[in-house]
Amino acid sequence: MSSEPIPLERIYNLGRLGSAGDEVVVSANTAELVQLAHWGSVRSVESFSAKIDLRRLSSSRFSYDAVLQTEIVQDCVVTLEPVRSVLKRRTRRELHLAETSRFPADGDVVVDPVSDDDDVREEIASLHYDLAAPLLEELVLAIDPYPRAPGVAFAAPPDPATKPESPFAVLKNLKK
Repeated sequence: MSSEPIPLERIYNLGRLGSAGDEVVVSANTAELVQLAHWGSVRSVESFSAKIDLRRLSSSRFSYDAVLQTEIVQDCVVTLEPVRSVLKRRTRRELHLAETSRFPADGDVVVDPVSDDDDVREEIASLHYDLAAPLLEELVLAIDPYPRAPGVAFAAPPDPATKPESPFAVLKNLKK
């Protein structure tokens, strides 16, 4: 993954979230798909969409539950042929609005390392939350670092049958 700017951003004001919650669909347009491919170091991203279910748990706690589906094309590590993959991931987060005095000065997100299950507790500095950030994290985790075309296996080069004679072996034979 490159260190370029984030290719996809969808800011949502959690302060306007009602008690009934909200369902948000995030999908990338053509230009964003190109940026996602470049950012994710893949040949292309054919589609990128997610359905996000947001719920207000309290005035400072929110539930984020998303299902991501994306289709990517990568280069086979053996033959360099295109390899298509459909990636489906589900992610859950519990967002906690942090007090500004406790939040790090650089604005980074603090993730709670202790978790009972797959849910992640995340402290946020503002009610303006980027819904796409967890989706991009899931995309990066889902990309196969060594994709192979179907039926292709890596075969190590064969050892040469006749090894060249060592110069020291020749000297050894001269002694006789």
